[in-house]
Amino acid sequence: MKKNIIIAIALALLLVSCGGRNDKETIKIAYLPITHALPSVELQHAENVNVELIKYGSWPELLDALNTGRVDGASVLIELAMKAKAQGVGLTAVALGHTDGNVIVVAEDIKKGEDLKGKTFAIPHRASSHHIFLQEALAKDGLAIEDVNVVEMAPPEMPSALANRQISGYCVAEPFGAVGVNISKGHVLYRSDELWPNSICCSLVLNDKAYSEKKQQLDKVIEAYLKAGEKLVDKHEALVKSKEILSQPDDVLKQSLEWIDFSHLVITPEAYEELVSKVKKYGILNNPPSYADFVKEK
Repeated sequence: MKKNIIIAIALALLLVSCGGRNDKETIKIAYLPITHALPSVELQHAENVNVELIKYGSWPELLDALNTGRVDGASVLIELAMKAKAQGVGLTAVALGHTDGNVIVVAEDIKKGEDLKGKTFAIPHRASSHHIFLQEALAKDGLAIEDVNVVEMAPPEMPSALANRQISGYCVAEPFGAVGVNISKGHVLYRSDELWPNSICCSLVLNDKAYSEKKQQLDKVIEAYLKAGEKLVDKHEALVKSKEILSQPDDVLKQSLEWIDFSHLVITPEAYEELVSKVKKYGILNNPPSYADFVKEK
């Protein structure tokens, strides 16, 4: 009798324990160490969710982890996720990483847009908003994409490449634009809000299989993520969070945060349709997914 009671108690404790683990199941979110990923960083401090951040060194590595389900979600260039979705990968965008917050940095001898003709310009990926910003800037100054030599380059390498005159300009996620300005080797030719106000760049994207299996927890993560954006409107709070993932001087981080906005992280149909129009216009993606197929409405 005593043995049976002990076994029953042990089973009850095991079930309670398992239930607790399910309620607080760890959600894996991939990110690159950039200013644009700060809402994901803030998730580590959110209540009622258990988020593990997984750091990657490049967009292809991160996207592979997201596409294959090794992570549940990721802060990723939205064009990369759109491209994967168009190719049949089960992904859903649930929130923006930020709006604005990108700059076109050029060498000191580039005084105006026309001076970029025949020069080498770096972007992180051809399927990126940075590619769009470059083409918007060139069009504004009477040039076409064929007038410059566009190269893909890892974000941390861009400021030194500019300083060493390997490139004449670049556009990339922060804080690397601010780095180039801070080391006095470049200056801002255009801010993204001057070319495309309230532009979309990075977003929080979930793996559909993960969402179907962990819907309750991931819904809590989405809610916490949007609240994180509200907290990051406070520049001091954003600076503190930046220091958690970025080894940069305060001057660089403060400048970076002056350009970026975390206050509107909901993906609206209007903003998405503008993005779709631009990726088509500039040949980045010919068959982007529709808002209804790709974006989860709040």
